[in-house]
Amino acid sequence: MAGFLWVLAAAFMWGVIGIFTKYVLAEGITPLEIAFWRATLAWVMFLIHATIKGQLRAHRSDMPALLGFGFICVTMFYGSYQLAIRDVGMAMAAVLLYTAPAWVALLSWAVLKEAMTTTKALCVGMTIAGVACISIGPKLTSGAAFHLNTFGLAAGLISGFTYALYYIFGKKYLHKYATPTIFVYALPFGALLLFPFVDFHPKSAQTWALLIGMAAVTSYGAFNAYYAGLKMLDATHASVIATFEPVVAAVAAYLLFGETFSMFGYLGSCLVIAAVFLVVLSGTRAARTVRDEE
Repeated sequence: MAGFLWVLAAAFMWGVIGIFTKYVLAEGITPLEIAFWRATLAWVMFLIHATIKGQLRAHRSDMPALLGFGFICVTMFYGSYQLAIRDVGMAMAAVLLYTAPAWVALLSWAVLKEAMTTTKALCVGMTIAGVACISIGPKLTSGAAFHLNTFGLAAGLISGFTYALYYIFGKKYLHKYATPTIFVYALPFGALLLFPFVDFHPKSAQTWALLIGMAAVTSYGAFNAYYAGLKMLDATHASVIATFEPVVAAVAAYLLFGETFSMFGYLGSCLVIAAVFLVVLSGTRAARTVRDEE
């Protein structure tokens, strides 16, 4: 249960990314610059944390995995997701991003040798269907047609795949390190590779406060919480629970900005919530079975 709560807390923190983004975009900052500063400022926070805790050192043999994590899960993920939003729009980009649980299930089976149970497959299907309803429900309701750009479609699928690799890297390669150690190396490398593509703009004190808050909550806080939970859950279960994020974002958008769902959106929210509870129940049953066998 503790693992579920940690991952759920991370989902809540990731769910407020849109709130910060809306306010920072209103200040004239571009999406790629937001991504750059989110990574860079979070790196400073992880660096301070790691220094205080004495968690700065990493084995030289593990540097390829740490830097690879930065390239794939910061540079590639941030970059491909922004390109998908540009070419196919935010709604479809979100649908493609949240193909991540399906990628995780496949990668967990192939790389981590985790069993592909019927419950996992059902949770993944419910999650993808739920996010699809949340994202494209308004378009379906209005009858508006949308056309996919091949490059944008590929970028969106890459964003889902690279997002899924957060889970695989965490389980397969980075379990031996504390969370601050991982991000002390990954974040600056990922931000450095983003740097050539960023157009920097002047920022007010309010903009800097928003960027710092965004880094503190959605990167430093969320990743600490998520990886604490990942140590207690398998990768597929963690990825499905984390998909509670779009529900959080939708509620926040309604309360703060008056945004509402279509019936498809409410149906999607229910599917995501149901998948989360199914994950919890299946995890509880599995843990109970293990204890009984012992």
